[in-house]
Amino acid sequence: MQVLLHSDPNTDGSHLMAEHLTTVVNEAMARFGERVTRVEAHLSDVNSEARSGADDIHCTLEARLVGMEAIVVKNFAGSAHQAIEGALRKLKRAVGTQIEKHEPRSHRASHDASEAAEAGGAGVISEE
Repeated sequence: MQVLLHSDPNTDGSHLMAEHLTTVVNEAMARFGERVTRVEAHLSDVNSEARSGADDIHCTLEARLVGMEAIVVKNFAGSAHQAIEGALRKLKRAVGTQIEKHEPRSHRASHDASEAAEAGGAGVISEE
């Protein structure tokens, strides 16, 4: 998976921040395997460096999934690390939901039926 960092002049776009981003994104997206091909992060300081306030760092994460539309989430926080962490929580939830929507339900049902047949059952699945 490719991880890219874009930042404005007022936020930390250093090599260390890029390494941190790569590490936390890979950990967060690991359960989705090869379905996520790229994650782009955009960090910006909403109020610029001259004025600082609570929750003025903005992180936008965009995930590209195989065969699906891109997923975009946003988070505001007091620091770049907090903004990234908040956005990653949202991204994990959004990617999981998107993948579940596109996973064919009939595949799960036919898999259950074949297991029942192999176990000596009649292959009938009852839904409770």
